[in-house]
Amino acid sequence: MSLSINKTRQVTPEAKRAVRYDKITGNIIWYIVVIGLSAAMLLPLLWMITVALKSNSDIYHIPPEFWPKEFHFENFILGPASINFARLFSNTVIVSVLSTSGSVISSMLVGYGLSRIRFPGRKLWFYLFVGSMMLPGIVGLIPLFHMYSDLGWYDTWLPLIVPSFLGNPLFIFLARQYYMSIPTSLDEAARLDGANHWTIFTQIMIPLTRPVWITMIIMAFTLSWNDYLNPLVYLYSDDKWTLSLGMATLSGAFAGVATTKWNLYMASNLLYMLPPLIIFFFAQRYFMQGLGALGTSARDK
Repeated sequence: MSLSINKTRQVTPEAKRAVRYDKITGNIIWYIVVIGLSAAMLLPLLWMITVALKSNSDIYHIPPEFWPKEFHFENFILGPASINFARLFSNTVIVSVLSTSGSVISSMLVGYGLSRIRFPGRKLWFYLFVGSMMLPGIVGLIPLFHMYSDLGWYDTWLPLIVPSFLGNPLFIFLARQYYMSIPTSLDEAARLDGANHWTIFTQIMIPLTRPVWITMIIMAFTLSWNDYLNPLVYLYSDDKWTLSLGMATLSGAFAGVATTKWNLYMASNLLYMLPPLIIFFFAQRYFMQGLGALGTSARDK
């Protein structure tokens, strides 16, 4: 019987230095790539800030000057004042909050039903919801406009708010995937204690699915806040406009002026961008966790 003897190879100092060198080199390359990509993403934002702080004549200076000669902070007052920013801001907040609430609540309820309640055609309904994500929203614009006009909803906020209470296909998919990753033993234990579906949904599922519905809130609020097409189609009275329409009036084509005052436009645009950025800043940890639901393998039970 032959015995094999394994001899341990000793790592030489030169090999250790080579490994360390390769690791340091890889880290340096990685940081260079990340810093370059970050700079490319931040440069437009920095340029917006510097334009917002310049006078309108300094914007057209050649060669362009990145740092303003004089800081015109009054642009952040004159720009918003020219479009009645406070009124449009309150309109947009109302529409966005109601639309976001309806979209998230309805999608969470539908996702719960598709994942935790067994009924005939459950898979078919799920496939229909997923398939509807492939249809561009512009397809239904004309028939929806006629329907809302016949209902007397034209020039009201109802076409911007009510459809959100019917659910969002993407959000339903996210909710269903996240629910499927939660063990059904929790439901069974709750039913033994006499809990119904509403109790399970509100007291068990909502706390456990915090990342996914916070993700929905961020996405739904951002979509509603930045929506331009629907307010443009359904709103006529300027006292009901949202900020997206108000920002368009600062452009020369809408304002009836030869050139756009880009300093006022950029100052107003920075204030317009703030609410979604603040929400994302405070909820980004849950946002990344919620997006992980897309990679969760669905299990039909």
